[in-house]
Amino acid sequence: MLIVEPVLEAVGEVGAAPWPVSVLPPYTFLVLTGRLSESDVGAAMALLTDWFATDPDESGCVPDAAERVRRLIAADQVAAAGGLRVRDAVTGVTVTPGCCCGLEDWRQWLRLPDGVHVYLGHDPTPRVEFDGRVVHVWPDGGDDEERPAGQPIRLPLSELPGMLHSVRAELAGFLDLVARWADRHVPAQAAELVAKLDADLEIGAPLTTP
Repeated sequence: MLIVEPVLEAVGEVGAAPWPVSVLPPYTFLVLTGRLSESDVGAAMALLTDWFATDPDESGCVPDAAERVRRLIAADQVAAAGGLRVRDAVTGVTVTPGCCCGLEDWRQWLRLPDGVHVYLGHDPTPRVEFDGRVVHVWPDGGDDEERPAGQPIRLPLSELPGMLHSVRAELAGFLDLVARWADRHVPAQAAELVAKLDADLEIGAPLTTP
């Protein structure tokens, strides 16, 4: 059984935020679902706004909750370190997004049936190989000339649409939680925040090939 999950990566420790956050060790992944606790949603929002949280404003003040969210909304594109994590519950093999992979590009997986190699990051560097209507995905070794050692995940392309619909449903559930979170912490920006994440992470749009 294959399990595909949308994840955010905590590249470092989740820093101090002007709202409650759960503790995430560095280089771990937070699965985005509609079943997260409020502190987990807070951690996700801390990760999503962290890029905009370090520079003081013109008065020299560190951005508060409203300012962090305002900067996120004003950004050209939300950059969300992470992507799709694939686990084989039978073999135990897990493929995680590598560095420079972003959750905002998760719909690129729709291009696999066309034989397009999806970028899954580096260090680790997942490797994708096509074998007819099956895709083999190794957790690492994408830069190696030789086939990596170990066992890949075997992904039948016939199962891919159902998996991606599941990912979309999980992201939609997460977005619902963000709406509730925003109503509590940044009510004046709640609608804009939800619309921004929906658009930039391509959550609500129909699943069609790019």
